[in-house]
Amino acid sequence: MNITERNLQAVPDDGLFNVIMDSDSYKTSHWVLYPPDTEYVYSYLESRGGQWDQQIMFGLQYILKRYLAGVVVTDQDIDMARDIIGPHMGGNPNLFNEAGWRYIVREHGGRLPLEIRAVAEGTQVAPHTPLVTVVNTDPQCFWLVNYMETMLMRVWYPITVASLSHNIRRVVLDYLEQTGTPQKIDFMLQDFGSRGSTSRESAALGGAAHLVNFQGSDTMVAMMLLYKYYAAQGTIAYSVPAGEHSTYTSWGRENESAAYQNMLEQYPTGIVSIVSDSYDIFNACDHIYGQELRDLIVNRDGVLVVRPDSGEIIPTVLRILEILGNRFGTTVNAKGYRVLPDYVRVLQGDGMNITSLTNLCAALAAAGWSIDNIACFGMGGKLLQGVDRDTLKFAFKCSAICRNGVWYPVYKDPVTDPGKVSKQGILSVHEENGHLVTRSRMTLAPAEGDQLELVFLNGEMVTEYTLSEIRQRANG
Repeated sequence: MNITERNLQAVPDDGLFNVIMDSDSYKTSHWVLYPPDTEYVYSYLESRGGQWDQQIMFGLQYILKRYLAGVVVTDQDIDMARDIIGPHMGGNPNLFNEAGWRYIVREHGGRLPLEIRAVAEGTQVAPHTPLVTVVNTDPQCFWLVNYMETMLMRVWYPITVASLSHNIRRVVLDYLEQTGTPQKIDFMLQDFGSRGSTSRESAALGGAAHLVNFQGSDTMVAMMLLYKYYAAQGTIAYSVPAGEHSTYTSWGRENESAAYQNMLEQYPTGIVSIVSDSYDIFNACDHIYGQELRDLIVNRDGVLVVRPDSGEIIPTVLRILEILGNRFGTTVNAKGYRVLPDYVRVLQGDGMNITSLTNLCAALAAAGWSIDNIACFGMGGKLLQGVDRDTLKFAFKCSAICRNGVWYPVYKDPVTDPGKVSKQGILSVHEENGHLVTRSRMTLAPAEGDQLELVFLNGEMVTEYTLSEIRQRANG
C-alpha cells in the first residue's frame, strides 16, 4: 500500500501519533552512518547557558509517560512510516530502517530498549549540567538513541517555562521581603497564557511548569495534566471570579458604575477582579470605586482587585495606587511602606514579562508602596510563549560510543563557536558543597552518589515524581 491509498483523514487524531514519524527527517538516514562495529551510543541533554543561573528540571515524566512508555511500535506503525518516509526521502528503498524497527517489535514487543536517567524533577540546576542521559540496552539498537533526540529535546519547553516562573518568583520574593509579606509568594504570579498558546498541549504543559512554582493559574488544562501524569492531589491551582471587557461594556458607558456594582453584588464575598480600563480607569478608581461604590466596597466581605489592561505600566499603576490611597486611605507597615486597606488591591497583567515585572516592583518600592498592594501579577504570552529552545540554549549530544566492547569518548569542539563544545564520556552528576558538578568516566557502572536517577528502562517507567515532591524540591 502506498501513501496515496491510505486515508489518513479517517484516522483518529491520537492514531496519527507514530513514534517512528516523530523525529526529524534526516535521522531516518543515520542508522548506517555510525561505525560498523557500534554497539552502544550514549547521549545527554543539557542547557548550555542562557538567561538565568538557576533552572528547574520539569516535564520529562510527561513526555515519557505520554509517548514512550509501554508498547509504542507496531507493525502497522512501521508500514505507515515506510510508505511515507520512502517517497519523502527520495524513494531510496534502502534508506528506511525497516528491519531495525521490525526487530524492536519482534524482540522487545514494541517497547523501546533504552535506559534514560535524569536529575529529579523540581531540582534547581545550574547551566551546563547534564539533565538527561540516554543509552540503548540492546546492541542491535544503537541507532535508536539519537533517533529519540527530537522528542526528548522538547523537554526544553517545560524546563524553560518552569525556570522563567521560578526566577520571577525569586524577584517577587525579594521585593516582598523588602516591602511586605513574603508568605504571599505562592499566589503572586497568575498564568493567563492559555489563549496565547500554540496548542492545547503547550498550554497544558507550560501551565503545569508554571504551577511548579506558583498556585495561581487560569489555565485549567494544566491541572488536568498534573492530575494525570504527576499524581497531583486536591486543589493545586486557584483563580477568582473576574470580568472581561464585554461583561461591562455590554451595559453601555453610561452604566459603567452599575456594571461594576452588579459584579460586586453577584459575588458578595471573596476576591473579585474587575478590569477597569474600558473607558477611563482613573475616573473609575476615583469616582466610581472611591465615591459611588465606596460603601459597598468597604463593607463587602472580600477584596476588590482593580485591573488595568492598557497604558504605560509604571505610571498607570502608581497613579491608580495614589487615587485609591486618597479615597480609601493607607497605613504604613512595619517595614515602612504604604499599604491600602485589605479590601482593595491592584492586578497588573498587561505587558508583563520578567523585565517589566522587575521594573514595576522596583518602581513601587522606590515610591514607598509595598508589593502587598499587588494582588498578583498576571502573565500570558510571555509566560507560556515568550521562550524558545535558545532561551536556555538546549542541546542533545552524543558523548560516548561503545565499539566492539570498548567505550570511546565522543565530542564536538567547533573552532567557530567555543560555546558549543560538548562533554565527553559517560556522565554523572554529584552534589559538592551545595552545588551540582559533572564527572566523566568510561563505564556504564553506576557512579556512587549520582544525581542522575534511572527513570525509564526498556519501555517502562522506573521512577516517578509527584507534584508535591517537585514543588518542595523546587522552592522548599
